[in-house]
Amino acid sequence: MRKWTLEERLAQAQLIRLQKPWTYSTGPKTQEGKAMSCRNSYKHGARRSDVRTLSKKISQFKRELVNILEFL
Repeated sequence: MRKWTLEERLAQAQLIRLQKPWTYSTGPKTQEGKAMSCRNSYKHGARRSDVRTLSKKISQFKRELVNILEFL
């Protein structure tokens, strides 16, 4: 990774303050854009709501099964 000198960092900071990129970073405005941006972190699907719901049901079933086996 490149090492920035103090002068380079100060110059870059000055450029950023002049350009103000945060004024253009407003995020999605339309429903279509919002739907697209909500999938930005999608990698493998393990956090999908239906997968989470199924995982919770499986955990609950396991607990109930353990309770039944302890009762016997």
